[in-house]
Amino acid sequence: EEPVSEEPASDVPVSEQPVAVGPESDRPSPVPAARPAVPSPAALAKRLGPNPATAYGRVDETGQVYVKTADGERAVGSYPGASPQTALAHFARKYDELAAQVALVEQRADSADVPAKELTDQVAKLRGQVEGASVVGDLAALEARLTAVGARVEERRETERVARQQARAEATAAREALVAEAEKLASQPPERIHWKNSAPRMRELLDQWKEAQRSGPRLDRDVEQGLWARLSAARNSFDRARRTHFAQLDATQGEAKAAKAKLVAEAERLATSKDWVATAGEFKRLMDRWRQAGRAGRAEDDALWERFHAAQETFFNAKDALVAAEQEEFRANLVVKEALLVEAEALLPVKDIEASKAALRVIQDKWDKAGKVPRADMERIEKAMRRVEQTVRDADDRKWAATNPEVAARASSLVVQLEKAIADLEADLAKATASGNARKIKDAQEALSARQQWLEQARAGLAEFGG
Repeated sequence: EEPVSEEPASDVPVSEQPVAVGPESDRPSPVPAARPAVPSPAALAKRLGPNPATAYGRVDETGQVYVKTADGERAVGSYPGASPQTALAHFARKYDELAAQVALVEQRADSADVPAKELTDQVAKLRGQVEGASVVGDLAALEARLTAVGARVEERRETERVARQQARAEATAAREALVAEAEKLASQPPERIHWKNSAPRMRELLDQWKEAQRSGPRLDRDVEQGLWARLSAARNSFDRARRTHFAQLDATQGEAKAAKAKLVAEAERLATSKDWVATAGEFKRLMDRWRQAGRAGRAEDDALWERFHAAQETFFNAKDALVAAEQEEFRANLVVKEALLVEAEALLPVKDIEASKAALRVIQDKWDKAGKVPRADMERIEKAMRRVEQTVRDADDRKWAATNPEVAARASSLVVQLEKAIADLEADLAKATASGNARKIKDAQEALSARQQWLEQARAGLAEFGG
């Protein structure tokens, strides 16, 4: 028997036409390679065995081919001029072609690269082909396989649906985070916004949104439109605030530039001044005004500051040079005053007040002529000289007090008064003792003791005057 490769025209519908058997030269070109490879009718005939009526189909005496189903037999076509075995083999081959397509769907169902939607469409298409198919074979088995693979695909579809929902929820949350950050940037008070960082960040948020649109999961239309509206509103608000801020900044910087230019001119005028103390104070006040003037643009501010600082340096470098020269002179003065201090301290303790006073006056004249000393040594050296001067002065005061006749007379009068008071108190004590009045005795004794102590001190003072 010749293998069958194509169905000839007949009274049977095209979808159910059998393939005619004829000479090799009458056969059309081979079946395209895309169709699944199946055995030849002869091979199928051998596989079905000598009695096909006991398999899934039969051929009646008129050549009509039937397939056996759970609902009974169903005619699938005829194969004129062929033996029943060949006719059954032909329709069995068509069954194998259909089974091969089912097997292909089963294989594709195991691949994660094939979308579940595409597999669902293929299963539905094959299910329609199996129902009423003009084939001979186990149609129930094909339907069962399609049902099984359909369940697997449906399970995949559900898994993918859940994954899509989760991905969409995560994408929505990510977009919401972008919008919330943009709104937070836009809601800041303009004077507190760090424009250098915030403006680039706002652009990054927009770029991230666009990238999410291109490569991320699609959001629900109303959700995406709502989020985009919020993002656009935040960006517009931020841009308006930024334009207003920089317009105000330009105006403020212009004022600062003009103010600092005046300060620079004044500093340059003072740069050559020799009035060191007053000009140093002026530069300090100029510096305070510079800080209060605000900032001009970076380039303008830097150029103005360079001129201002150069004027300061010119003045203070000249002043420092003068101070350095003065310090050399002051250190030499210190050497002189250290020697004078040694001479002054040699006058102590004071023995001859008049000679010490005369020597100290000579030292003081030299001290005044010696000039200034370094600031770090000034307090030490001056305090040491003041101690010597105070010691001589105290000795002179004591001598004067000891020779003052008026003071001596007062000391003598005090002694007389205290002696009379003591005599009176002794008489009072005697009376109190005689009366036995304890309180009066105590009072008289305390008063008498105090006056006696005062009398000793008064007599000691009087002795200094030679009394």
